[in-house]
Amino acid sequence: MSFQRRLIPSTSALAAFEAVARLGSFTAAAGELDLTQSAVSRQIRVLEEQLQSRLFERNSRNVALTNNGREYAQEVRQALSIIRRASVRAVSNTRQRALRLAILPTFGTRWLMPRIPRFVNQYPDVTLNFTTRIGRFDFSSQDLDAAIIHGTPDWPNAETMLLRNETMVPVASDGFLHNRPHGEPKDILNMPRMTLHSRPTEWRKWFEANGTTAPTVNGMMFEQISTLLQACIGGVGVALLPEFLIRKELRAGAVRIIGKAVRSEEAYYFVQPELQTRNSSADNFRDWLKSEIDTPE
Repeated sequence: MSFQRRLIPSTSALAAFEAVARLGSFTAAAGELDLTQSAVSRQIRVLEEQLQSRLFERNSRNVALTNNGREYAQEVRQALSIIRRASVRAVSNTRQRALRLAILPTFGTRWLMPRIPRFVNQYPDVTLNFTTRIGRFDFSSQDLDAAIIHGTPDWPNAETMLLRNETMVPVASDGFLHNRPHGEPKDILNMPRMTLHSRPTEWRKWFEANGTTAPTVNGMMFEQISTLLQACIGGVGVALLPEFLIRKELRAGAVRIIGKAVRSEEAYYFVQPELQTRNSSADNFRDWLKSEIDTPE
């Protein structure tokens, strides 16, 4: 086999290698790829022979990547992701362009979706496909063109664009506050405080910004802002929430602010993987978002 041919393994072998590297098991990879375990093992053996490099350490109980295999897996995962996206675009209707976008549930419902009709009117040839993601993820293992995320701009292997900052406010329902003092930060120390899984330190930061030291919060934890907000409306406790996402409830009097607004250290960003064939519809969406950032809600 020529040296140049040896440097271009088959996609079947690469897909088998990536699956075993990600799942840590030949059996699990075989199930995902709808192959037999022996077929997956054969693909890996052919790949190792072609590269003249051992990619896995094998024993009777499990399989582990070698150092060389670990580096190779990261590059192969990115390459396969690029190929998948290119293939999807190639087989799609040429008159339609697809955008696979990950969004945050509450931000998507309350900030993004009311604006989406303007994007659809401006880009009628783009088909939007939404999925929900909370927390960090690696674009190389996701079939996504872009995402709207909450956090810091140091997203791995991605380009980030700031969408908006946020201020956090403590809120509670009138029913919960009945006969409870709530004029000072120290009053909130004595209340049951509810927390988001994705923001476990926000209460501590809020108290520090108000010159108060708070003990570790051991109250209820919630996955989504919308669920936490409903618990707050129901009188379960006090919640620390992004002000711009709860304006409807504040105007309706379902909850009210009982303390100082504090600027969060984290923000909302539009992110695109930097190591991929560029999706023009993702670029269109990014440019459209820029025009929406300062648009009144």
